[in-house]
Amino acid sequence: MEIDRDRSIADVVQDIIRNVQEMLRSEVRLAKTEIRDEAVKAKSAGVMLGGGAVSAIFATFFLLLMIVYAFTRVVPDWAAALIVAAFTAIVAGLMLSTGMKRLKQVHPTPERTVENIKENVEWVKQRTK
Repeated sequence: MEIDRDRSIADVVQDIIRNVQEMLRSEVRLAKTEIRDEAVKAKSAGVMLGGGAVSAIFATFFLLLMIVYAFTRVVPDWAAALIVAAFTAIVAGLMLSTGMKRLKQVHPTPERTVENIKENVEWVKQRTK
């Protein structure tokens, strides 16, 4: 009778261990999925930031060149260059600001996974009492 009781306790413990292992595997899969999703968002923000920076450089060059030539007919050379540089800086600032806003929307912590792990720990505590 004592052997059967010991064996059933061992079976229960093995079941709990198997369940915990399966929960951990599930959480790892969920974490991978969440991290992959967040990486896609980060990539999008990075592309916007990079595109904004490259566009700002080209815009600066071509706008300065074109507008400076046009403004030199009306204002002194230094004033033409200043006007063009200020305009280009505003455009670049807007693009970089948009990229930063998108980057802030990326959450590197897999929130659902953390919440599920907390629930699983509570479940294991309940089962082991």
